Amino acid sequence: MVDIDKIRRSAGIIGESEQIQEMLALIGQVANTDISVLITGESGSGKEVVAQAVHKNSRRKFEKMVTVNCAAIPSGIIESELFGHKKGAFTGASEARAGYFEASHKGTIFLDEIGELPLETQAKLLRVIEQGEFMRVGDTKIVKTDVRIIAATNRELSKAVKEGNFRQDLYFRLKTINIDVLPLREHLSDLHLFVERFGLQFTSKNDIPFKGFSSEALLVMKRYSWPGNVRELKNAVESLLVMNKGERITEEMVTKQLKLDTYQSNPNLPVFVDTDADKVERELILKQLLFLRQDVNEIKQVVMGSRGMPVEEVQPSNPALYLPPVGKTVTDSDALTQVEDGTFHAIQEDAIGAMTMSELEQEMIERALEKFRGNRRKTARALDISERTLYRKINDYGIQKKFTDS
Repeated sequence: MVDIDKIRRSAGIIGESEQIQEMLALIGQVANTDISVLITGESGSGKEVVAQAVHKNSRRKFEKMVTVNCAAIPSGIIESELFGHKKGAFTGASEARAGYFEASHKGTIFLDEIGELPLETQAKLLRVIEQGEFMRVGDTKIVKTDVRIIAATNRELSKAVKEGNFRQDLYFRLKTINIDVLPLREHLSDLHLFVERFGLQFTSKNDIPFKGFSSEALLVMKRYSWPGNVRELKNAVESLLVMNKGERITEEMVTKQLKLDTYQSNPNLPVFVDTDADKVERELILKQLLFLRQDVNEIKQVVMGSRGMPVEEVQPSNPALYLPPVGKTVTDSDALTQVEDGTFHAIQEDAIGAMTMSELEQEMIERALEKFRGNRRKTARALDISERTLYRKINDYGIQKKFTDS
C-alpha cells in the first residue's frame, strides 16, 4: 500500500489535486526499485523535487543523491565531470579525479536536462545503465558502480531521437518509467497551497510579517498562465512580499506585479482564464449556447420576416449539440421545420436558470453518448473535451451504468 502522505512529506511536494495524487502514487510504486526513471515536464515545474521524492522513498535513501545539471557543463569536460579522469589525461589534469558516478556509488545520481548530453557521452551513459561500469577519461581500467539513475528533461526526447540528436536505445532504456510533472496551469486548484508555503518560508527566513493574500489576489493569480510554472510563482510571491512588507497582498498588488494592466485595458489581447478544466468547460458550454441562441434568433427573423410572419424566440440550435434520435438523419428541411415548431432536442428555454451547471453538463454528456451509441472517443470529439476528462465525468455522474463503448 502506497503511503501518499509520507511521500509528499519526504520531499515537501505541494498539492492536493487529482493530478498530484496520481503522481505521488506513481512515485510510491517505482521508488523502492532500482529501475531508471525519466522525469519530464516544463522548465520550473518541479522535476528535481520529484527526483528527491523517488530517492528519499527508495532503498538508497540513506545514501547521497548527486544532482548534475547536464546543460550547465561544457561539452568538452562533461565526460570528465561524470566519469572522472586519470592524471595527465589532458592539459590541466595534474591529478586523478573521481567523477559524479563514483561519488554517487550506492546512492542515486540525478541527471537534469539529460537531453543536452552530447551523443558520444550518451553512449557511455548507456553502458553504465546496462552494465554498471565505465572508464575514466584517459584510463583503460574499468570501474564498477552501483548507482540508481534518475534523468529529467524539458525537451521532447522522441523528437530529438527522430532528428538524430538523442540515441534511441538510451531513450528506450530511460523511458521504462516516465513520471510527467504537469505545468502549474494544469493544476491551479493547488495554487493557494504553493502561495502559502512560499510565503511562510520566505517571511520566516527574512523576518517579515506574513498577513497572507486576499481571495481576490489569489483569483487574479489563478487567471494568469504562469509560463515559468512553480519557479515563476515562487519568485512572484517573494517579490510581492518584499515590495509590500507587512501588508496583506491585494488584487491591485498582484495585477501590478504580473503586469496584467495591459491585458485588462486592451480587449483584443488574449484573456487570462481560470484554467481549472471543469470550470472552463462548463462556462464554454453555457457561453456557446447563449451565442447560438442569438444566431438562431437572427436566422428566424430573416426567414419568418421574409414570409410576413410574426417572429418568436426559438430554442438554441448548435449543430454540434443538437442530438437527433438514434438512427435518424436530419436534413436541412427537417432542421428548419424543427426550428419553427420548437422541437429541437436541446435545452428547453424554461429550463435555463432552473438547471445547475452540473445538471446541464451531465445531460449533454448523456445525449452525446446516446447519439454515438456509447462511443466515448466520438463523444469526446463532439463535445470538444479530452477523452480523459470525459471518462472522469462519466464516473463522477455515474453515467457508466447506462452506456458502454460500442
